[in-house]
Amino acid sequence: MNEYIMNKLSLVPFEPGCYLMKDKNGKVIYVGKAKKLRNRLRSYFTGSHDAKTTRLVSEIADFEYIITNSEVEAFILELNLIKQYDPKYNVMLKDDKTYPYIVLTYEEHPRLIITRNLNEVEGDVFGPYPNVASAKETKNLLDKLYPFRKCHPLANKFCLYYHIKQCLGPCELAINPKLYEEYRSEIIRILKGNTQEIIQELTEKMMMYADNLQFEKAKEYKELIEHLQKTTERQRMVMNDFLDRDVFGYYFKNGYLSIQVFYIRAGKLIERDAFITP
Repeated sequence: MNEYIMNKLSLVPFEPGCYLMKDKNGKVIYVGKAKKLRNRLRSYFTGSHDAKTTRLVSEIADFEYIITNSEVEAFILELNLIKQYDPKYNVMLKDDKTYPYIVLTYEEHPRLIITRNLNEVEGDVFGPYPNVASAKETKNLLDKLYPFRKCHPLANKFCLYYHIKQCLGPCELAINPKLYEEYRSEIIRILKGNTQEIIQELTEKMMMYADNLQFEKAKEYKELIEHLQKTTERQRMVMNDFLDRDVFGYYFKNGYLSIQVFYIRAGKLIERDAFITP
């Protein structure tokens, strides 16, 4: 480990975030995420590694890092950075099919499905999710409140989901398209909207059902509220106002000055310049 890398590592905080490894030409060759940035970055320059990591470390001439508010936010940012820089050592993360998404299809009778391949179906896309279990938990909660069909292709008679009120029964009943659009709008707001606002609305619905002694329905809303509070975290690198802006920031510590310029277009971080100098 050279002196420059060693000194720079001493400035890295024990916070969650993403890191970008660079070669001697300043090109990003690997992007990763970490629960504790200093521990993860230091691990590259100490101990033994497998062949792939050894090759990566041999090419590292510099690194950058971005602190996030949580591991979930780091995960989302990591995906965006990989798509932006296309690092050669991120082979396993270059394909969107690695991660699961929830899709509400554009079919005449829509379905909520989980997929790793966004090319196989058209619809409103939500995600990516860190793992299949997280996607399934979200979908299962939505299934209880929004009875889209589960069968594919469309069945010719009522199935179990109709009888447990998790399907409207388009196989035998005529469904008003406006009802589908109402459900679609609510799901989009739940999974992509202002989380605090949505939770407030869901809480009001939960209380309404409880006041009407419909405790099972109230419980379903309670579970969805708890799930949103636990897992639906916004990435701070995306602004909700969709404006263009350039954000300038600096930080000085232990004799080093870090200057960052973030280029935000349509509310999304698309580029970043960083300068670090003694």
